[in-house]
Amino acid sequence: MIHRKPTITLIDAGVLLALLAAAAFVAYRVRVGLNYHWDWAVLPQYLFRYDPQERLWVPNVLMQGFFMTIRLSIWATAGATLIGVAMGLLRISRSRFKRMAAAGYVELTRNTPPLVLVFIFYFFIGDQLLSTVNLEACLREQSPAVQALLATLLAPPGRLTAFLSAVLTLSIFEGAYITEIVRAGIQSIEKGQWEAAAALGFTRWRRLRHVILPQAVLRILPPLAGQFISTIKDSAIVSVISIQELTFRGMELMSSTYLTFETWITITGLYFVLTFGCALAVERLELRWRRQRA
Repeated sequence: MIHRKPTITLIDAGVLLALLAAAAFVAYRVRVGLNYHWDWAVLPQYLFRYDPQERLWVPNVLMQGFFMTIRLSIWATAGATLIGVAMGLLRISRSRFKRMAAAGYVELTRNTPPLVLVFIFYFFIGDQLLSTVNLEACLREQSPAVQALLATLLAPPGRLTAFLSAVLTLSIFEGAYITEIVRAGIQSIEKGQWEAAAALGFTRWRRLRHVILPQAVLRILPPLAGQFISTIKDSAIVSVISIQELTFRGMELMSSTYLTFETWITITGLYFVLTFGCALAVERLELRWRRQRA
């Protein structure tokens, strides 16, 4: 095999020069034309602070929001995956009613603005259903260890209702897209695979479980990773119901310190770390899966 050395064409050089010129212009306008006093030295204290009583560094405003975003994204991703897999299987069911029910869920959810869903589930689930159960009062009666565990895994008892509403909203919204990913992945498997499994005497469920789904997973993983990343980014929308995730904490910090650009640039970096880390993890998982299947 002949390996050719990469060459840079005139078009590549022109695009690179244009990008460098644009970056230089933006840097010049920010430094000279923007009437703004940059103060990056103040920002690290809002990431971590030193607690003299505990004698250690503890998360401050931004990192507290960062960890809340992680918890929210994990639970929403888990819920969306369960909903998406179940509805995806219904989308390929032999029953017309099941297919129509799953299709109705997908179309209704995907054609509704997520902000509307947030308010619907917050006021209905939070104010109507969970208030009748009196969940927060029950949690306050638990031991401090149980409350601390719930605060670590979910949210403090006083904010648990809003947190559960946010998780449910994100799960239902993202689950509609995962449904179509699962459906498309299963239907992309060649018809001969179904026929070969049927010739071996497998039931439809055993065909799905042992033959079709293991092959479909490799095709589902890349778009599924993109949907997981989308869930992390879409979690910012629940800041409208006072979920103290990263975006909400950033708005609080900006309004109290007026560090507008420093705050949002830092928040952008934190979101990038989270989403890029998720992308790398899924890529490694996909490679490992391919090696095991080879």
